[in-house]
Amino acid sequence: MALSNKEIPTDLREYIEINILPQYATFDKAHRLNHAEKVIEESMKLAQYYEVEPAMVYTIAAYHDLGLCEGREFHHLISGKILAADEKLRKWFSEAQLQTMKEAVEDHRASNKQAPRSMYGKIVAEADRIINPEVSLRRAIQYGLSNYPELDEEAQYEHAVAHLRSKYAYGGYLKLWIPQSSNAYQLEKLRAILTDESKLRSIFERLYKEEIQQRE
Repeated sequence: MALSNKEIPTDLREYIEINILPQYATFDKAHRLNHAEKVIEESMKLAQYYEVEPAMVYTIAAYHDLGLCEGREFHHLISGKILAADEKLRKWFSEAQLQTMKEAVEDHRASNKQAPRSMYGKIVAEADRIINPEVSLRRAIQYGLSNYPELDEEAQYEHAVAHLRSKYAYGGYLKLWIPQSSNAYQLEKLRAILTDESKLRSIFERLYKEEIQQRE
């Protein structure tokens, strides 16, 4: 079913742009404002295929990683708590809607073993994947450099590749939820690279050099 024509309220958009999205500036480089904006963009694209409220989709995507303020391990749960505790959101959403939104944020993490509890959760989870071979590898490098700066290049390579294979390789924990997404095609491209050690090493070395230069 197509997305309804209801617009996202201007004051809601302004509140999120002024008070919520700037919080991403303090996170690691793989989860800054450009990531949040991309997840919002992808969420809104996917939402058009389903009977969902665009304002809810937009807000869920905007809040989905705010819990990184307390670390990565439980960030999805903290993000849900932050959304549910934001009294300002009660201007636009009912308690039932906020509960659905909280659950969607909690369910977005790729390593979750259960399927998201609603279509809202599936949309943000799929949008958060943003599978692109080079983007995925670059984000793994950025995460390693931000969180394990003491590792040398070879150790960074091993760390990044181990993460990518555990997540994206055949049998990895990543699950895709939205058939209209391009992620399935991109996932096959990434898997091909992960099985080609020479190509994988070449791409890593180029991206690693770029990231190091940007930090100098």
